[in-house]
Amino acid sequence: MITLPNLFVPLLALLGAGVFVFGAWARARAGEARLAGRLAALEQRVGEQQQALERAEAARAAAEADLRATEQRYLIALRGSQDGLWEWDIASGAVHLSPRWKGMLGFESHQLADDLAAWRGRVHEDDRAGFEQALADHLAGRTPRLDHELRLLHADGRTRIVLSRGAAIRDESGRAYRLVGLDTDVTALRRVQAVLDAVADGTAGTAGTRFFAAMVQHFARALQVDSAFITECADDPPTRVRTLAYWSAAGGSGSNFEYELAGTPCEAVIHGARDCFHPEGLERLFPIEQGFEAYLGLPIVGSDGRVLGHLAFLDRRARDEEMIVERVFRIFLARAAAEIERLRLLARESSPAAPARALT
Repeated sequence: MITLPNLFVPLLALLGAGVFVFGAWARARAGEARLAGRLAALEQRVGEQQQALERAEAARAAAEADLRATEQRYLIALRGSQDGLWEWDIASGAVHLSPRWKGMLGFESHQLADDLAAWRGRVHEDDRAGFEQALADHLAGRTPRLDHELRLLHADGRTRIVLSRGAAIRDESGRAYRLVGLDTDVTALRRVQAVLDAVADGTAGTAGTRFFAAMVQHFARALQVDSAFITECADDPPTRVRTLAYWSAAGGSGSNFEYELAGTPCEAVIHGARDCFHPEGLERLFPIEQGFEAYLGLPIVGSDGRVLGHLAFLDRRARDEEMIVERVFRIFLARAAAEIERLRLLARESSPAAPARALT
């Protein structure tokens, strides 16, 4: 016979096992819930990060598109410029030299290669180190832009002075991958400055005959011509002129002389009150100027509008229009006219009966 205590013990054991199993199950479900919560949070975070990446990628793509559009507008504007455009793809080493850049140096487009050697080979050897340093400074970010003056070799062997300005195009890390620039020919401007400085410095503090002598000497040296002289009209209406100062590369300052205008290129300057420039072939047109190839004459006009004399230059070589530094000439022609009129006034005041035209 089974007694109650004997039956209760197994029941208690079974109940305890059930409680244990249920607790384990409950703990497992709670762990699963916590894990699911973590997974959900991670999934949400991943989703947010994915959205952020997509937004960043879209922003980057838009920025690149804007950069390309800006670059294209910049290049279109540069290519329409009258200055010489050059482009350097730094990664590949490819160089593009525009037809205008090549033409500025006297080359047809096919006569000069589009490469680094052709580009840097046109830089004057004395200016290469400075130009290379300017490029390196800009590419390294030490300067905001390339802005450097240098000399380039022209096809005819002469040099052209250019202002080279450019800007690097950089990636998002700031690394330069392309350089685009413009070269502006400033030869004429620098020549004007050089002539102005030379003549202004050479004539500073002078007056009268000393001014005329200094003026022709420093003009001749700055323009690198064989001879220069300044005259006044010797009669009225003018048929003859006399020099107030004469200078030649061979003999320096020379004695003054008087000559007939007929048969000389000076006749058109005095009678026409206009500039007269013969860049070549002078002795064929005026046999009296034997041995000279080029001539430039400029009238000296008084305060009453009459021609008082002229400034003239002769050279044994053919010359181009770079010889004409218009703005500088006008300054010193006005000064010469004032000096001639001043000396004539002094001559009249000191000797009322004497002819007013003689200054020598």
